[in-house]
Parts: sequence; C-alpha cells; structure tokens
Amino acid sequence: MPPFQTYLVGGAVRDRLLGLPVQDRDWVVVGASPEALAAAGYLPVGKDFPVFLHPETREEVALARTERKTAAGYHGFAFRAAPDVTLEQDLARRDLTINAMAEDDAGRVIDPYGGQRDIAAKLLRHVSPAFAEDPVRILRLARFAARFADFTVAPETVELMRAMVAAGEVDALVPERVWQELSRGLMEGKPSRMLEVLRQAGALQKLLPEVEALFGVPQPEAHHPEVDTGIHLLMVLDQCAASGAPLTVRYACLCHDLGKGTTRKEELPRHIAHETRSEKLARQVSARWKVPTDCRELAELVAREHTHVHQSTGFGPEARLRLLERCDAWRRPDRFAELLWACECDARGRLGLERRDYPQRERLLADLRATQDVDLAAVSAAAVARGAKGPEIGAAIKAARLGVLRSFTESLDS
Repeated sequence: MPPFQTYLVGGAVRDRLLGLPVQDRDWVVVGASPEALAAAGYLPVGKDFPVFLHPETREEVALARTERKTAAGYHGFAFRAAPDVTLEQDLARRDLTINAMAEDDAGRVIDPYGGQRDIAAKLLRHVSPAFAEDPVRILRLARFAARFADFTVAPETVELMRAMVAAGEVDALVPERVWQELSRGLMEGKPSRMLEVLRQAGALQKLLPEVEALFGVPQPEAHHPEVDTGIHLLMVLDQCAASGAPLTVRYACLCHDLGKGTTRKEELPRHIAHETRSEKLARQVSARWKVPTDCRELAELVAREHTHVHQSTGFGPEARLRLLERCDAWRRPDRFAELLWACECDARGRLGLERRDYPQRERLLADLRATQDVDLAAVSAAAVARGAKGPEIGAAIKAARLGVLRSFTESLDS
C-alpha cells in the first residue's frame, strides 16, 4: 500500500449522488509529495501545479493543495501542494458545495461543506468567501445553473457575486476563458439560465452589455406575444437546446437580435433596420471574446438575414435566388442549413408558438437542392461559345439557376 490516500473528488461525486452518468473522474492524493508519486510510477504532466497520470488507468491525479490570492483576475494565485495539506483544505478551495465532496476507496462520501444538503435543497452555494477571489467562478456557476436548471442560487452567493462585479473582478477576465465558459453554458440543457444568473450577479452588463440592453425592450405583440426582447432571446436559446442545435447555431441565436437594444425610443415597439445593427453588434461581441470563425460568421449571417428567411414564403423565385446568393448557399450549404436552423429556433422562441410550423426551412433547402443540380461547367462552356466573358458568364449561371427555380416553384404550386 502506498503511504498516501487517493480520493475521487468534484463532479464525479456530485453526478453520482444526482443519479447522473459520470463523464470525467478527478482524483486528489493526500499525504504525498511529487517525489513519492514519481517513485510510485505516476507520470508528472502538470505545469502550474503538481498533476500526474496514474500508472495504470492514465487518469489525472492531483496533489492536495491550497491556494492564496496574489493578484487580480483568475491567474493571480499562488498554490501550495505538500504532504501536510488535508483533504478538507483541498476541498475548501473549490467553488460550490456540490463540487466540494470526495469519495474514498470504500465508497464513503466525505462532505465537510454541506454538498449533500445543498443537492437535496437544489441549491448552488459557494463553499467559502474565497469564491470571490476567482471571477471565472461567476461564469462557472452560471453554467452550472444552465445544466442543473431546477437548482436556484443561494441568496448569499448572489450577493457575493454582485460584490465581485462591483469590485471590478470581472474586468480582469481574459477573452479565451470567457468564451470557454460562455460556449459551454450555451451547450447546456437550459442556456437561458446562464444569462439569467449572469444578470442576477450584474455580470451580464459587463460581459455582454449588448444582450443586457435587450431586457425591457418591447416588440410588436402580434409577432412576439412574449413582448420583451430579452425574454424572447431566452426562449430562443432554449429552443436551440431542445432541438439539439450545435454551438454555431446557439451563438448565432444569442446575437441575432442585438440591434433591437439600440432602437430609438420613438420607433418602439417596431425595430426598423435592426438587422444591420444586429450584424454590427454581433461582430463587436465576437471580436471582444475572440469567438471562433465558424460561430462568428454564422452569427453575422443570421443577424443580417433572419427576417428575410422568415418572410421568404412570400418571395418569388427572383427574391429567393437573391437570398441564396447573399448567403453564399452554393459554396457553403452546411452553413446555409445552420442559418435556417437558427431561424426556426427564432420563430419558435415565442410565447405560445413553441410548436409552430416553420415551412421556410424545408422550402429554402429544397430551393438550394434544385439549383445545385445546375451544370455550371456546361452553362459556362455554352456562354463562352457565345462569346461571353467574365460577368456575362456569371449572368448566364444566374439565369440558369433562376430558370430551374422558376420551374421548381411552378411544379410545387401546380
């Protein structure tokens, strides 16, 4: 037997108690030094603090450690890992009580901070005042709220987060970490809860002021029975989750209506030309948090075109062809399909309309399939044979696609 004790900790313990599948297992070793683990065959891999790979399972094992705040932001910590650091001390540095439990090799739960009590009460509660030392924990808590949608945040934890925001801790967050947590929260089962908790904490105004600006802004009740633009956004994001949408679609939906937050008061509740403003603001958000290209590009496309997609059932072949052209649908068919997915979530993210039909999606996909059958090489060759050059060849291709689209439309309408 080694002279140290290994414990399963964190999310694996929490999820087992919740009856959920255990995805990842984290381990902590108490009573060991780096030298002792290395001698026992553990492979060191940690850069910032001692982390090792188990010699048999290859799972990560960390030495029990304490941490001390040394500077602003989530990088500003000094760690101490030593054989005399206890399991309780290691668990005390964790964010939430439900994540601050351990399990020994006999399956006994060690719960010094009331994690099981808070699971029973469905509460997200900070372990200690040290929560305030790491602003990433605000984002992590909001993400957990999106995962465990029936949990509420303890009032004292909300107050602590608000104090952190007021103290400027959120201002020290780096883009990569913000995007990591926001993207993971968007992919949870109820992403609206992430935004709600960030609003509670006062952090949404700091991180996504363009989204914060949507709350309290009215829009026409005939199209939006929920009226409030912010509430509409929450409903759209939950429609994304319900439909199993990928991150690109969910991020695009997050940004699709940002321009409505800048509509002049005298124009309310209408939002004339909000699409152009939304596209610009989506670009602004993506730049701030260094959003990946695929998410950024789809967000701008959805912001600009979602209203046209909604209205496309009233378009003739010429207007539908122009829509396909603007969306670069022939070169980027997968992105075009994601645009339509986002638009369907937008249409259904409305009070009482969650199950409405959305024929625009299948109709435009059918338009794309029909026009994809145009033999571009043959059309181009025929145009060249007639003496066409450059733009004239492009015009010939457009005419061929339009002809196909007209015939396709007539066959549907007949």
